[in-house]
Amino acid sequence: MSTVGMVLGIILMLSLYGGMNFFIGRRIFQFLRFPFPHLNGKVFAGIYIVLALSLMIGILPLPPEIKAIMSWIGSYWMGIFVYLLILLLVAELVILLGRLIKVIPRPIPKSIRFYKGAIVLLLTIGLVSYGMYNANQIKQVSYEIQTKESTMATEMKIVMISDLHLGAVNSEKHLESIVQGINNLDPDLVCLVGDVFNDDFNAIRNPDRAIELLKSIKATYGVYSSLGNHDGGNTFNEMTSFLQESNIKLLNDEYEIIDERLVLFGRVDPTPIGGFGDLKRKDTKDIMKTVASLHTNMPVVMMDHNPANIEEYGNEVDLIISGHTHKGQIFPGNLITNALYIVDYGHYQKDAESPHVIVSSGVGTWAMPMRIGSNSEIVSISLR
Repeated sequence: MSTVGMVLGIILMLSLYGGMNFFIGRRIFQFLRFPFPHLNGKVFAGIYIVLALSLMIGILPLPPEIKAIMSWIGSYWMGIFVYLLILLLVAELVILLGRLIKVIPRPIPKSIRFYKGAIVLLLTIGLVSYGMYNANQIKQVSYEIQTKESTMATEMKIVMISDLHLGAVNSEKHLESIVQGINNLDPDLVCLVGDVFNDDFNAIRNPDRAIELLKSIKATYGVYSSLGNHDGGNTFNEMTSFLQESNIKLLNDEYEIIDERLVLFGRVDPTPIGGFGDLKRKDTKDIMKTVASLHTNMPVVMMDHNPANIEEYGNEVDLIISGHTHKGQIFPGNLITNALYIVDYGHYQKDAESPHVIVSSGVGTWAMPMRIGSNSEIVSISLR
């Protein structure tokens, strides 16, 4: 994309966001004038503008304390903004239909405008509160996968997590319970399938504590990771050093043979935010040649963060494990991811000869520390 095209795209997005915020702010102010008739419009506008711009302010070169506060406010505001917009648009549509069928008189009575605003605000508070609560509940889901002919005499238990997003709001708060949940499953192998970080390593408040917790993961054959799109940028070297110090082996389009029973590959994500330095994703055809060159009947497991890539693999691969989608994280995001991906969550197999695919909704959250219509989860896979 050209520089001019990029600038025009940014202007269009900012204009659209500004227009939506003007619509929301105006409707909220109109509602608040009912219980607070002397509400100062300039004060309200100033507070609303700070909320609306909080995420953008959080990325400016400001003191770390201010950046942290604004990022925190912006993360919650994003979820509030989504539901205020959706619910206000639905309310406007209901009123329009009511006027068309002459159930609602013209001009619209003040009482209807008041109740419209009250219902929208109460529903938004309820949804956001539930989303914050649900994001903190770590679920466990399990799958049993029967591989094709292999040398596996006994099953192998793989525990998979994706999308930790360390550095995001509340990301470190639940790390201890996540590690405990992994250890409770008594895994043979643990796989971190991308987005361990949230773009900026420096956003992690206590990296030493995080390293200590991750080092306490107990797995018979170790802990492995692949790169996700948020695991890059200016602090990529710090991220890779963190993984090494945490006793997590990063596989960058590389493989590891696990106990002569399983071949584990880790793919480099094709669309890193800020890049992985000089590291680039290899062509999947080359990876498949590597798989073929092994001349083994051990099952092959592929860690590939983004499930958009699953059609690149042939029947030489037994299992693909992915994350990235968060299952939309909050409704109606799940409708969007379901439309965009062949599989945005759960287990999928195109046919008996194709690889099994398991996509996790992730154990952490991105942007909004909320989940509505999805869960934070740890995945247990019994590979047979």
